[in-house]
Amino acid sequence: MSDINNTDENKIKDTYKTIDISSEETLFKDRNSKFFGYAFPVSSEEQVKEAIEVLRKKHHTARHFCYAWQFGIEAEKMRFRANDDGEPSNSAGMPIYGQIQAFDITNILIVSVRYFGGTKLGVGGLINAYRTSAKMALEIADIKEKTIDIDYQLNFGYDMMNKVQRVVKERNLNITAQKLEMDCEYIISVRKKDAQIVFDIFDNLFKVNIKVLGEE
Repeated sequence: MSDINNTDENKIKDTYKTIDISSEETLFKDRNSKFFGYAFPVSSEEQVKEAIEVLRKKHHTARHFCYAWQFGIEAEKMRFRANDDGEPSNSAGMPIYGQIQAFDITNILIVSVRYFGGTKLGVGGLINAYRTSAKMALEIADIKEKTIDIDYQLNFGYDMMNKVQRVVKERNLNITAQKLEMDCEYIISVRKKDAQIVFDIFDNLFKVNIKVLGEE
């Protein structure tokens, strides 16, 4: 039974890809049209607005600021938006978002700023240009893989310190904060795939109280 449970735990996806810093500017050209590509780390629509406003000031004569973003680190909680900003429907925003999906990345904003070069590219040409611009921005971005972590709060007396520390050491847990006053309080960060096992271990320890951080 334990082997089956361990196998199920290992199947839990608890990693995601994102960026911590904005990428350098990229440039794609097609028939005199210029497409400047950018990748920004974002986690809110307010941050999206701020980033696009910066680009509008930088490229004040550009015609189109097409973009796509995705927030969230777990599949069921992810949100996204794609914006064509005046280009033909689905010729800009969705090709950009397609690259976000292709790179399997989140908490990110990709913007492609277009300067019209005098020659219409057609819908097919636009799709290719915006897709390529987004791909170039992602290719030079510093993409990192991070773990999805659950934070637990442990409360216990000093008489339980050794037992708690033994579990922390054996499970290689990360203590992110602690208070050692009349009693002890630890905040521990646990990878999602290990979270239930760790919770059960502490929950079964006499005189140790564990709860998910933020829950009453």
